[in-house]
Amino acid sequence: MLWNVNRKCETSAGMVAWGSVGKGPPLVLAHGWPWSSFSWHRILLTLSHAYTVYWYDMPGFGRSAKDAGQATGLDVQGRVFKEMLDHWMLDAPHVLAHDFGGAVTLRAHLLHDVAYSSLTLMNVVALSPWGSEFFDHVGRHVDAFAPLPPHIHAAIVEAYIKGALVNEIDASDLRELVSPWLTPEGHQSFYRQFAQADDAFTDEFAEKLKEIACPVTIIWGERDPWIPIERGHLLAGRIGVPFHPLKGAGHLPQMEAPRDLIDLIISIPDALPELEGN
Repeated sequence: MLWNVNRKCETSAGMVAWGSVGKGPPLVLAHGWPWSSFSWHRILLTLSHAYTVYWYDMPGFGRSAKDAGQATGLDVQGRVFKEMLDHWMLDAPHVLAHDFGGAVTLRAHLLHDVAYSSLTLMNVVALSPWGSEFFDHVGRHVDAFAPLPPHIHAAIVEAYIKGALVNEIDASDLRELVSPWLTPEGHQSFYRQFAQADDAFTDEFAEKLKEIACPVTIIWGERDPWIPIERGHLLAGRIGVPFHPLKGAGHLPQMEAPRDLIDLIISIPDALPELEGN
């Protein structure tokens, strides 16, 4: 497996674990909630044939720091994304973002003046309101969920992650997605993410979407049970770019349909152009 997070970087939000592979122009991957950079592992080989690919676990996620009282809202994540690009000494990389990685990278670009060569947004959190009824419920009652016994918490995490999927993924992949949340630190961090969610973090850039200064591609798993495809169409209209549905995929195309996702990206002009022929 090419994926690993065996390198570390200190950021303003704590230690971040990251990895990189490949040769070519830089491509940065931004995961979402409740995922980690592991969610990209099934497309890394293909991407690495055309790009130097960088990925990291956002603060509070995966193998990165999950400290008590740690601030990990989208405002913090947008700043940390900029810090990671500075750490890697990247100037205008290509960016591929999923779920709330969309809001993170949009904040970095539109509010912190971070330049990209291209931006591909896939099933992203970008427009308010966002979050399911369960998401909102947990956010209002974090104090009731945080003390849950480990076995009940584990069942909630697994059921929550499965709720994003419409296609089965490998059992070992599911275990890896779940496992960071099952440590004592992960248990508490999982519920802190609900508490720190706020529509204001996307509202802050909502009026600036037409100011994106690079080619933008929007891809959406058409059967997404978390962020319906209509939200993707709305986002494409707000930015003023075409919309590209991925047939049969749910919220996690890079794990549910990795080959179909790569084929779709290759078929779209300006979407990761170095991939053509790989």
